[in-house]
Amino acid sequence: MSDKKIALVTGANKGIGYEIAAGLGALGWSVGVGAREQTRRDAAVARLRDAGLDAFGVSLDVTDDRSVAAAADQIAERAGRLDALVNNAGITGGGPQQPSSVDPAVIRTVVETNVIGVIRVTNAMLPLLGRSASPRIVNMSSSVGSLARQSGPGGETSTGPVAVAYAPSKSFLNAVTLQYVRELADTNILINCACPGYVATDLNGFRGVRTPQQGAATAIRLATLPDGGPTGGFFEDAGVVPW
Repeated sequence: MSDKKIALVTGANKGIGYEIAAGLGALGWSVGVGAREQTRRDAAVARLRDAGLDAFGVSLDVTDDRSVAAAADQIAERAGRLDALVNNAGITGGGPQQPSSVDPAVIRTVVETNVIGVIRVTNAMLPLLGRSASPRIVNMSSSVGSLARQSGPGGETSTGPVAVAYAPSKSFLNAVTLQYVRELADTNILINCACPGYVATDLNGFRGVRTPQQGAATAIRLATLPDGGPTGGFFEDAGVVPW
């Protein structure tokens, strides 16, 4: 078993996920680039390797049990453990998402990826994380999932437009994260949520004001926390995000 730290980043073939993989790779980690589509996954891995980073592709559809199980088997065979899992893969479900008119199927689809997919991947990877001396889990959330910000003054400014599928999926993810924190309280796994900010990616039609590199910074910090670092928190670059 190599002493090099091993990470898996889901949805890592582009955008924030790619920059998280690049940032961890620049720190000397070996990074699994989790993505569904082979051509884009291979291109991302090649780009990272061309930059001198240790990257490998992981075929991974977070909505598919067999795909996730195969990904866990691949990492087990390659490294024997996992030091950091970054659950980054996510979808918005498109728009508009007015609660009075949304198709319930949209909500099911978003929750399947943004919440159930995180549970599916996390559970598959927990045995591998248990073999790490300093395991970390980072769930990529968003300030739109903050009930405090959604209900406070200036909600449109801080949390964007009404989005009954996407925003509650992040609130759900935050709540799920805390359940893992409670269950695994007697372990050395540190589990936190990260908000990347309003990043220009294809998820929002590149309307964001932050770069993917900026959006990756908090996740990278949480994936590399020292022993004794925070767990059960919700963080952005400026500090703690209110639940």
